[in-house]
Amino acid sequence: MKIGLLFAGQGAQYSGMGKSLYENSKEAKKVFDLAGDEIKEWCFEGAKEILRQTNITQPCVYTVSIAAYEAFLEGLSNLEEELLDQLEMQGMAGFSLGEYAALTAGGSIADFETGLEIVKNRGAWMNDAGRNAEGENLGGMIAAFGERARILNCVEASREEGVLEGVNFNSPVQTVVAGDKDALERFKIKSKEMGQIKAVPLSVGSAFHSPMMEPAKPKLRELLAVSKLKHPTTKIYSNVTGGDIMEGCQGSESEWLADIMAKQVTSPVYWQETIENMEGEGIHTFIEIGPGNTLCGLVKKICPGATTMNIEDYETLSDTINKLKEMIAAE
Repeated sequence: MKIGLLFAGQGAQYSGMGKSLYENSKEAKKVFDLAGDEIKEWCFEGAKEILRQTNITQPCVYTVSIAAYEAFLEGLSNLEEELLDQLEMQGMAGFSLGEYAALTAGGSIADFETGLEIVKNRGAWMNDAGRNAEGENLGGMIAAFGERARILNCVEASREEGVLEGVNFNSPVQTVVAGDKDALERFKIKSKEMGQIKAVPLSVGSAFHSPMMEPAKPKLRELLAVSKLKHPTTKIYSNVTGGDIMEGCQGSESEWLADIMAKQVTSPVYWQETIENMEGEGIHTFIEIGPGNTLCGLVKKICPGATTMNIEDYETLSDTINKLKEMIAAE
């Protein structure tokens, strides 16, 4: 059975995330202990307003995702060998921030601590990007529901001299738009005029994956270069292309990965293409790892026939292990 693992992104966070994994899984506890008391406190008890801050969100969601992944491996290790032999981790993908969890799980990032250092800095740099000297956030994001081509036409008609781009292509009927505040206001007005587009402002820290994140890019590139990312042991699907993250690599694999992951911060997330490519390569069972189950919902919109599960706490971990056993037995 071919399985695709999907790692949660920013926006999935909530107070109490990961706590039951910490209390019930030895391997998850190890991850949280490595992360330190501050991250544990934010994850287990952090107020909504605290967890919404990009510089806090990113290390917290990353920690919970790796803790959930390690708990999953721990759970799988208790299965009989003949059952394990029928499970094939065919590919991994992560939504934006989640791509760093995928790179860690896939062996590209050396270890959890290295990944945590990267995402701590990434979160801080993205938090600062797109702000003025007084620290005021100059950008934002809107979830637009409707046909992609129509939404992108609305983006073109609304940009004028500002910054406005389609940045997350989540499903056939959902595209997230990011840009400066004035351009976003124009988009809201224009979307009503055009019709057949529903625009919902998102409560986020800035205009992620847009040109407004450019100040974060060179610093992130430098950190990624010294972090010496390696060729993953499991195929990882890139946000930037929707395909194999290593496709087209010539020369240094470490430099290639540093380039593409730095580029990711200002590039659109091609999530629909990612899931379509995974399904096209025989993956019909997807397990979302990390807080929430947003990605499961997107998978169902992209590939209605896919089987989805998620692991965000000890209950969903147990449910997923049991469901996998049932699916193997039924084959």
